[in-house]
Amino acid sequence: MPELPEVETIKNDLKKRILGKKIIEVEIRSKKVVHPVRNRESSNGVKSRPADFVKILKGNSFFGLDRIGKLLIFELGDKENFLLIHLKMTGQLIYWNKGEIVAGGHEMEDGKIPGAGDRPPNKYTRLIFSFSDGAKLFFNDLRKFGYAKIVGKKELEKIKGEYGPEPLTKRFTLAAFKKILEGKNGSIKAILLNQGLIAGIGNIYADEALFEARIKPIRQGRSLSGKEQGALFKAINYLIKRAIKYRGTTFSNYVDAAGKRGNFTKMLKVYHREGEKCRRCGGVIKKIKIAGRGTRFCEKCQK
Repeated sequence: MPELPEVETIKNDLKKRILGKKIIEVEIRSKKVVHPVRNRESSNGVKSRPADFVKILKGNSFFGLDRIGKLLIFELGDKENFLLIHLKMTGQLIYWNKGEIVAGGHEMEDGKIPGAGDRPPNKYTRLIFSFSDGAKLFFNDLRKFGYAKIVGKKELEKIKGEYGPEPLTKRFTLAAFKKILEGKNGSIKAILLNQGLIAGIGNIYADEALFEARIKPIRQGRSLSGKEQGALFKAINYLIKRAIKYRGTTFSNYVDAAGKRGNFTKMLKVYHREGEKCRRCGGVIKKIKIAGRGTRFCEKCQK
C-alpha cells in the first residue's frame, strides 16, 4: 500500500496535469468503488447517492489537490464538494493525454509500468474522468479495495478530524508524540500504524523508524524512555522527509505518478530483509507478525 511519501508524490505530480480542467464526462465501471455519502445534503439540495456522483462531477473541475495521511483530496471548482480517493492495496491513478501516460499507485497485473501505446482502460478500470482537452484520468483497482466518494465541507472536516497529527507538520511535535505514547499498552509498532494516532505512517516506515531508533517493535508504547521517545520522533521525521525527497519506496508493485520507481528502496535497512545480516551490527533481521502486519527488526541491536 502506498504510504505518505508515495501519496505525496502522486499528489504533486498530478497537480501539474489536472487542475483547472473541465470534467466533461465520468464513467462508473464498478459501482463498488463509488461510496455513497449517507444522510447528507449535497450542494444542489438532494441526498448524495451513488447516482449523484456523476451529476456533481460532470461540468465541474479540480480546483485543488491535497491529502491527509494516505487519502487524496480533490477540491472541486464549485467550492462546495470534494472528491476523496484512497488507493488502498491495489489502486492506481493513470493520467493520459495525447500519448503521455503518467501512472501513480500500483503497476498493472503483468508487472509493467504503463507507457506510450499502452493507453487504458483495461479490465481493472473502475472509473474514468474525461476532460475538455481530451485528457483522461483512470482509476484502476485490481481487488476493488480502493474507493472514491464525494463529501461536503462539514464531512471533510469530520474525516480530517479522525486522523492524528502527521509527521513534518506543526501538529506533530515531540510533546504531542509523547502524549500519544503516554499510557499505551499496545505495541509501539501497532501505535505507529494507527492512523487515528499518527497519520501517514505505514508498515515500511514504521519498521524503518523503529530500527533507526534502536527500538524493538513489540515494546509497549508506554515503556519507552524519554530518550527513546525523542529518538523515535526524530527517526520518523527524518525517514519521511528523505522518502519524499527520493519519491518514495518501491516494493511489490508501487510506481509513482511519473511512471518511475521510488529511489528510497536501496536505503531501507530492515524492510524485506528478513534472514539477512543487519547493516549496523551484523545480527540477523527477523520477521514476526504484529497487528496483522509482517514486521522486520534486528533482535540484536533493537532493544
